[in-house]
Amino acid sequence: MAGPDATNSARVRRLALFALVAAAVVLLDQLSKLAARDLLVPGEPVTLIPGVMDLSLIYNTGAAFSLGEGAGPLFVLVAAAMCVAGVCVAWRRADVPLSLLLAFACVVGGGIGNAIDRVALGAVTDFFKTTFMDFAIFNVADIFVTCGVPLALILWWRWDVARERAEAGE
Repeated sequence: MAGPDATNSARVRRLALFALVAAAVVLLDQLSKLAARDLLVPGEPVTLIPGVMDLSLIYNTGAAFSLGEGAGPLFVLVAAAMCVAGVCVAWRRADVPLSLLLAFACVVGGGIGNAIDRVALGAVTDFFKTTFMDFAIFNVADIFVTCGVPLALILWWRWDVARERAEAGE
């Protein structure tokens, strides 16, 4: 059986990995937004992949897909709550699969990236625009949140099913 030092060491490693992944997402998001603000002009799209994707700078005061217009402070609080929840899970739940923890870190990093924009600029910087279909303009943080949430739900479900089977002795 592992002693308290080994348990705390494992917790520190999981928390550090969680923080590192979330920080990497924030850094990637913020650097891409900085480049978009420096290189793009609102209303003047630039073709990235012809017929697929343009770069088109907008400032979004809502959430994903411009929903919740003007509710920026609420979204900052949600991002903060997600961050606290992620730290708690990383520290307290050693039984959570690493894949689930990392998916959650991606969601948290995306939430923090957009929260930084909301606090610093009063709006989120969006710049990816699909041209092959009519879709909302989005950013790197949105990609991590939008892909991370369903992935985390699937991983959580798989983990929960495995735990229930183990408890039932299957």
